[in-house]
Amino acid sequence: MNKVTIVGAGNVGATCANVLAHKDLVKEIVLLDIAGDTARGKALDTWQQAPVDNYSTRVTGTDDYALTKGSDIVVITAGVPRKPGMSRDDLIATNARIVVSVTRSIMAHSAHPIIIVVSNPLDVMTYAAYKASGLPATRVFGMAGILDTARYRAFLAEALDISPKDIQAMLLGGHGDTMVPLPRYTTVSGIPVTELIDREKLDAIIERTKFGGGELVKLMGTSAWYAPGAAAAQMVESIVRDEHRILPCCALVEGQYGLNGVFVGVPVKLGHTGIREMIELKLNQDEKELLNTSAGHVREVMEAFDGMNLLG
Repeated sequence: MNKVTIVGAGNVGATCANVLAHKDLVKEIVLLDIAGDTARGKALDTWQQAPVDNYSTRVTGTDDYALTKGSDIVVITAGVPRKPGMSRDDLIATNARIVVSVTRSIMAHSAHPIIIVVSNPLDVMTYAAYKASGLPATRVFGMAGILDTARYRAFLAEALDISPKDIQAMLLGGHGDTMVPLPRYTTVSGIPVTELIDREKLDAIIERTKFGGGELVKLMGTSAWYAPGAAAAQMVESIVRDEHRILPCCALVEGQYGLNGVFVGVPVKLGHTGIREMIELKLNQDEKELLNTSAGHVREVMEAFDGMNLLG
């Protein structure tokens, strides 16, 4: 794999491009935005950083989809960011049109890319890209769970006064307030987290994780970008290196977890061809009910997208 395109040169897209360049994974990164000079400027700045930080990946900015030709992986971050008082679902009408248009433009120049969606509301935007692309579901998925688990792990590391490197965690469901953190699958160097922190503190951390994006919107007046950009880059790395990492991603569930035809966060194995395998965890009754609630909310938003008739 030699070429990655990132659509959207805002904070998330530019961060993703910068992190990926530092990893020196691919020959070329194309940063595309309708604001062409912004994309060209941020790409040029990242390229001029290469001699300082010692990487060779060439970063090019553009507003011309023709320059994305032959992309192996496309990361879609384009769309309007959240503002204070907005939910992710408030963005659906505007961002759905953008994601459909972007996906079609990408497909006109690249035959069989892997598409990673970051735009909000994440679950339905992944569905929109899947429908607009015509690609198999193993090649269209969304970045959500990696970011959500990162926030969860960061909060736990702070509470336990330990390194976040030693924390492994998993969560399921939609990207938003109905996400389903799984304390039973959260460990610190193999030790169940429930042995290291009392239930009240853990529940508070879980609640903070659910509203982690909103906390940052209130603080900054816009959506986060460092952690989301890095999370998307981690997915690209697993694909390019064919690492087969098991990561929580927004994917089309078809029979697993008792769900069908809905995009929700689940653990998957990511490699050269995209999703190589979906991991089905053994959930208890409470976890199943929470996941069903989350999936039900996502399905409602997917149906709202269908009702917009954007695909012609």
